[in-house]
Amino acid sequence: MKNIAVLTSGGDSPGMNAAIRAVVRKGLYHQLNVFGVYRGYQGLIENDLKEMKVHSVADIIQRGGTILYTARSEEFRTPEGQRKAVDNLKNNGIEGLIVIGGDGSFRGSMELAKLGIRVIGIPGTIDNDIPGTDQTIGFDTAVNTVISLIDKIRDTASSHDRTFIVEVMGRSAGDIAVRAGLAGGAESIIIPERDFDYDDITDRLMKGHNRGKKHSIIIVAEGIGSGEAIAERIKQSTGLDTRVTVLGHVQRGGSPTAYDRWLASLMGGKAVDLLLNNQSGLMVSIVNQNIVGVPFEQAFSEKPKIDLDAYELSKILSI
Repeated sequence: MKNIAVLTSGGDSPGMNAAIRAVVRKGLYHQLNVFGVYRGYQGLIENDLKEMKVHSVADIIQRGGTILYTARSEEFRTPEGQRKAVDNLKNNGIEGLIVIGGDGSFRGSMELAKLGIRVIGIPGTIDNDIPGTDQTIGFDTAVNTVISLIDKIRDTASSHDRTFIVEVMGRSAGDIAVRAGLAGGAESIIIPERDFDYDDITDRLMKGHNRGKKHSIIIVAEGIGSGEAIAERIKQSTGLDTRVTVLGHVQRGGSPTAYDRWLASLMGGKAVDLLLNNQSGLMVSIVNQNIVGVPFEQAFSEKPKIDLDAYELSKILSI
């Protein structure tokens, strides 16, 4: 193997640049030519590739986002688009491709693998919703961002004797909500993985209010529905001054935490090793603190796991 390429696809997540850096420099260490593909699969279709050197990834380990940019490509979903991507890889002499992204990105990777391209995936998404790995790149940073904002919201909530509904990202997964809710001392956490009872939530709010509590924080995962609708129903049931904060895409930005930089570096290095060992169709994962390769099929056949023990503990600690 002489030539490999790396791209980022889907939503960006903090730590993607650290993973790109690891792929490029580990590849160069093994005397490979490493190409960066700009704008994900769309860039692959349009042959938007550039050879990367040591200096190409200098001073990026601390940067959020992705220097290779990312885009969603409807054309790549078609057989014609996939064939264009394969032709461009072959015409450039690319023998192995590393894809950093989420489950949608990996489904695209599987299609390339079926067409004869050697592909390895690295899980990069703040949602932490990919089975087969204990954690994804960007999740830790997103949680820390949410915690920082919850702390600020709590200050103003206490000053005005208010209940705040904080809506966090995560698509259909509640991992960010559970981790941030427990660490941020939320009174209630509402996630897609568990049914919730308005009466239980309002009873807990009123008990706290009646004993003199000056504020309450309720974390809502976006996959459960509208934070505004939940806030309105709570306000009607309790009469408490209730406000909503939708944190939005701020959770996807910012400098990655030390953990995400560490994880991204290990996963990037492992991805190169797997290609050099003639492996394909694998996702780099962290399982029980070990960096391993697992088949893409595992990421699609299993259901994402969530820490429900932490979820239950949060209810006990918020009494």
